Amino acid sequence: MVVIEPEPEAEETPRPSSPPAPAPAPASEFPVGVEAARAEGPEDSFEDALTDEQMREKTRIQANDAKTEGNKLFAAGQFGDALSQYEIALQIAAEMESAEDICSACYSNRAVCFLKLGKYEETIKECTKALDLNPSYLKALLRRGEAHEKLEHYDEAIADMRKVIELDPSNEQAKRSLFRLEPLAAEKREKMKEEMIAKLKDLGNSVLGRFGMSVDNFKAVKDPNTGSYSMSFQNNTG
Repeated sequence: MVVIEPEPEAEETPRPSSPPAPAPAPASEFPVGVEAARAEGPEDSFEDALTDEQMREKTRIQANDAKTEGNKLFAAGQFGDALSQYEIALQIAAEMESAEDICSACYSNRAVCFLKLGKYEETIKECTKALDLNPSYLKALLRRGEAHEKLEHYDEAIADMRKVIELDPSNEQAKRSLFRLEPLAAEKREKMKEEMIAKLKDLGNSVLGRFGMSVDNFKAVKDPNTGSYSMSFQNNTG
């Protein structure tokens, strides 16, 4: 069982500081009406630019507030409600020009909620979304690896753990997971091989049975020099 830190990602966002008051305009030789007209255009543009910046900061704060509320709900064990808050944060972040950090964290947090709810396929999907935005996101890799293991997708889990070690060679959690997963993957491959052979044997018997034979009448003999196999017929009717 992979031990994952269940705490969702938190992110601190600095509150926007109030812009400094503009310095008074120097006296001008132009008449008052002309001076006001000349000053009006640049001043309005500056205020518009500040408003755009403030709106971007406001949107980021709203997204982070929704994510923080999701973290509180997660800590309280209210995973379904936490999922909804993270989704709200994602919807708000969609209006931002650059929000990969918030979005990847929310996808990863949604993944751990699904993990807690036992919805492992959904966990994998959300982790993959997070990794599409941030391919080196260790927690998303670890969580996806755990979900793969739950579904007995051992080779996929191994791939995620190897990626973690590639990014963080000292990650003991991934090393322990690999130590456990590799024998499980080998065992599963051997089991699948046996099942495939059994199915092929059943198919062969269904065909050979029409001629009074079975696959037991044939024996595979390995050539020690080449490693290839040849088939020999054996009459087992006695």
